[in-house]
Amino acid sequence: MKRTKADTLIIGAGPAGLSTAMHLFSGGKDFLVVEKEAAVGGLSRTFSFKEGDLEFRTDTGPHRFFSKNKYLYDFIGGLLNEQWIKVNRLTRQYIDGKFYDYPINAKQALSNVGVPRAARMGVDYACAKFQYQILHKPLVNFEDYALANFGRSLAEFNMLNYTEKIWGMASSEIHADWAAQRIKGLSLTTLAKEEIGKLLNLESKNKPKTLIDTFYYPEFGTGTIYETIAKKITQGGKNILLNTRPIEVRISGKKITEVLLVSNGEQLLVECKNLVESVPLTEFVKLLRPRIPGKILNANSKLKHRSQVYLFITLDMDSVMPDQWIYVPDRGNPIGRISEMKNFSKKMVPEGKTSWFIEFFCNEGDPVWMMNAEQLFNYAWPYIQRLGFIDPTKIRKSYMIKKKDVYPIYDLHYEAPLAEIKEYLDKIENLYYIGRPGRFRYNNQDHSLEMGILAARSILEGIRYDIEKVGMEKDYYEAGTVPSSHQD
Repeated sequence: MKRTKADTLIIGAGPAGLSTAMHLFSGGKDFLVVEKEAAVGGLSRTFSFKEGDLEFRTDTGPHRFFSKNKYLYDFIGGLLNEQWIKVNRLTRQYIDGKFYDYPINAKQALSNVGVPRAARMGVDYACAKFQYQILHKPLVNFEDYALANFGRSLAEFNMLNYTEKIWGMASSEIHADWAAQRIKGLSLTTLAKEEIGKLLNLESKNKPKTLIDTFYYPEFGTGTIYETIAKKITQGGKNILLNTRPIEVRISGKKITEVLLVSNGEQLLVECKNLVESVPLTEFVKLLRPRIPGKILNANSKLKHRSQVYLFITLDMDSVMPDQWIYVPDRGNPIGRISEMKNFSKKMVPEGKTSWFIEFFCNEGDPVWMMNAEQLFNYAWPYIQRLGFIDPTKIRKSYMIKKKDVYPIYDLHYEAPLAEIKEYLDKIENLYYIGRPGRFRYNNQDHSLEMGILAARSILEGIRYDIEKVGMEKDYYEAGTVPSSHQD
């Protein structure tokens, strides 16, 4: 067994872990980064597929960057320089065989649904307002939030069905915490105000950022951010060990003293003064030695994740659709979302070519999870054909990607066991658990970057910053601003 030492061991080279690493690097601190995959980026990784002399790049789903923290724009802009571009957003929903602009185009939506159905939506919205605002019906779960803000017909039309597809459970079983984060500030009233503002050529300063129509994006994929950080710190003499995972985290008293890793098939024992980790919380808890109390393990068993399978198709077509991505809420269609990476940046594909990235939400072990690439393509093709975009003779190749533990599940019972686990982990004085996986929180990469910054500052300054507060403003999960200094 090999042995080494590091002032700080960072487990996970995704947004949170590499943000920590970059800021420790800038502060002159010693650290070691380990990553279980063969490349950095985590859930924000950009994949590259070579077909002869051609290269097709894709993110793991649509990523767009905006934040309430101006420092993050400066930080990433400084890393990427001219490879940091502003993109005009175009996204739609595919519902009942028709396309709907998102954010909503009122005239188009009315034409598609028809006057009788639109009237029904209006009546249901009025009834919901009476129930939830006048009679004060409590908002217990995601379904309540959706009904209160949109009414039954509209909520069923494009929100409850898509949410249930993502999580694999009834919206009435999804915790109110997720509802408050997901749709805070977004309602039928808000959408109506935005439409009126557009007609009057008035810009709303406080619109929910789900309605944001521009965003920033790295020209060669969002993973470029993390590839660039990795390059900078390795060129500066620091190590990133890929294909490396923890198998034991050893505690003495109130501190972690060493971590046993498997690196490219060999065991490596790392003695460390601080541990920063962003692996799934449920997996990390199982690594602690001596074994943690049974009640904590029992609480840990109650937390669940949702996984994803992706189908990436390369095409001999210049373009398939104008959208960056399309939502597919219909329950009868297993496809969740489709992205065309060329519409994020033309440099994601060779000239004259394009690609489609198709997402399927699932649990590990589900039939779609067990498929190989050919089976997945054959399964998806009838649903792809219905969209009417792709000429089958133009398909070059298809690839499959799988990701475990993508979404922490906010069911009605997650809150108490999670709090119990965090209370236990918070007693470990030199542990910083961060990022979406590490804190069991559905957040975006900007929040993970902020958590990494706070973890680094805690180590550099000897002051423990409150990582739990990051992203807890109970705003829409995509909320953020594009600073004026970065506007064209």
